[in-house]
Amino acid sequence: MTMNPRTRFSALTLSVLCLAAAGCSTVWHYVAPAETDISFYQPPTDKETFSNPVGERPKNIIVCIGDGMGINQIALARQAAVGADGRLWMERMPYTALVYTHNIRGEVTDSAAGITALMYGIKTRNDRIGQDSKGATWMSIAERLQQNGYRIGAVATSTMTHATPAGLAAHIHDRDLEAQIAVQLLESRADVLLGGGRKYWLPQPQGVRTDGRNLLAEAESAGWRIVSTREQLATAPSGRVLGFFASDAMTTLPPEPTLAEMTRAALRILSGSSPQKPFFLLMEGSQIDWCCHSNNTKAAVRQTLLFDTAVRETLEFAAADKQTLVLVIADHETGGLTLYGGGLKPNWMKTEWSSKNHSNGPVILLAFGPGAEHFTGVLDNTDIPRRIARLLGISDFPKPRQKQSAAAHAASETAQLN
Repeated sequence: MTMNPRTRFSALTLSVLCLAAAGCSTVWHYVAPAETDISFYQPPTDKETFSNPVGERPKNIIVCIGDGMGINQIALARQAAVGADGRLWMERMPYTALVYTHNIRGEVTDSAAGITALMYGIKTRNDRIGQDSKGATWMSIAERLQQNGYRIGAVATSTMTHATPAGLAAHIHDRDLEAQIAVQLLESRADVLLGGGRKYWLPQPQGVRTDGRNLLAEAESAGWRIVSTREQLATAPSGRVLGFFASDAMTTLPPEPTLAEMTRAALRILSGSSPQKPFFLLMEGSQIDWCCHSNNTKAAVRQTLLFDTAVRETLEFAAADKQTLVLVIADHETGGLTLYGGGLKPNWMKTEWSSKNHSNGPVILLAFGPGAEHFTGVLDNTDIPRRIARLLGISDFPKPRQKQSAAAHAASETAQLN
């Protein structure tokens, strides 16, 4: 379905959702996308569970996060795309677990505390990324693997500085300080960053930075290839690539690259280094959450299927590679979605939303690849990066992040540039 660019987003802007019970001060200023067409979706030709590759230890790690994607969001997308008896790509993964998502206070988590648990292995307060509740900074599993020679990257349809993709390597007390997060991501020396949010990397008036810094120019001088279109992304080399396809969040509509296309490009770039190195990729279907905040059922289905199509890219890569562990999980459920109904009619399923906020129910984890059998049972969200570390033979994780002296930091930056 083709839409006028001026009507691509719903007129209903997500209202301020101060999760008082969860201690969340974040203002949700994003607009839920209005597009609902799902004709793009290509489901599996069968619903058999994938045969898991043989191997005890993976070489590469891919973590796919469907933001706000509860079990019922998956079930609803399946019903809409392939019927009650069909399967989405993620539903063919052979190992599953239930994962608790509460924050350090036992409250409903936001995405910042959620990604801190999933990437840093610690519980924290809402709004904080990579910091514990006392303000000490910790190292993400991606940063820890980077110390072992891994290439790292993130892909998202939100701004790249939004809470979940920022969890690749950010350390900050307030997730809304996206201009500061952009500096931290630049300093992380990540190999691939693909998504929206160009404005946080540019000075006024092109962007919103008030410090006068042009982070894209700095990145280009430091060796990153900067891309801004689908065509440029398709031909980007296997070095460091920084891609922004929207000033703010992506529209998830043409001419932007899809989440699947960005994921495919990230896998090509990360795996194509010479000499070849292992990699860690964080991929997020960001806007499932936004549709659920606005209780937009059909748009939530579309965003879930866009995410599942990107998951398919990771599974096809891992099946061919046989050395890659893929984990699919949500940081939390959003909207308290309930499904009910009965009978054999094609559109029998009815929905009811109980909230416009996050909920505290467990989410499903799905796993495929060497070591996937270690991600089963009932887990806490902090168990995920801890088990990745243990699986890879890393004993010092979770790990506090040691501050370097100015001289040591400068020497490290010089060494990485050479």
